[in-house]
Amino acid sequence: MSATKPALLTIRDAAVRLQVTPRTLKYYEERGLVTPSRSEGRYRLYSEQDLELFARILRLRSLGFSLQGIVEMLKRPMETQGEGRTGYSASSLREIEQALSQQIESVDARIAAVRRELKEAQAVRSELASDLDYLRRRIAGESKEVLLEERLAARKRRKTQRAEDAGE
Repeated sequence: MSATKPALLTIRDAAVRLQVTPRTLKYYEERGLVTPSRSEGRYRLYSEQDLELFARILRLRSLGFSLQGIVEMLKRPMETQGEGRTGYSASSLREIEQALSQQIESVDARIAAVRRELKEAQAVRSELASDLDYLRRRIAGESKEVLLEERLAARKRRKTQRAEDAGE
């Protein structure tokens, strides 16, 4: 290593150079975006290539891209576009767009499933609350026959309401 410009930087030095916290660098490593080399003592060591990749990730984050979107972009190589500039080709952009669209569809499907589960849980909660109310009123001395009539009438109203909701 040269005294003026080391080939590899520790996590602290890399974080200072990138103007982020060491935890940020560890987080990106945990997400699989960067894999630094390790010293014999298992300390993280960052190369210039690692720092360039971090800088790219940080630029994309500053533009508002999600980490999942960045992962998709990192799968595709940057291409020379003239005058020393790099970027993505139209085909790479279409691949990124397709991958992100598929991820959105997957998340939308999960949201729909969670909504169904929530609706079912709310129905179970409602039934349990009704059971609890019945028990508390019975303990308070109310007539079993009156309470059963009320429960049957409430069940009939719910069934009618579900049928109306299904018919809309």
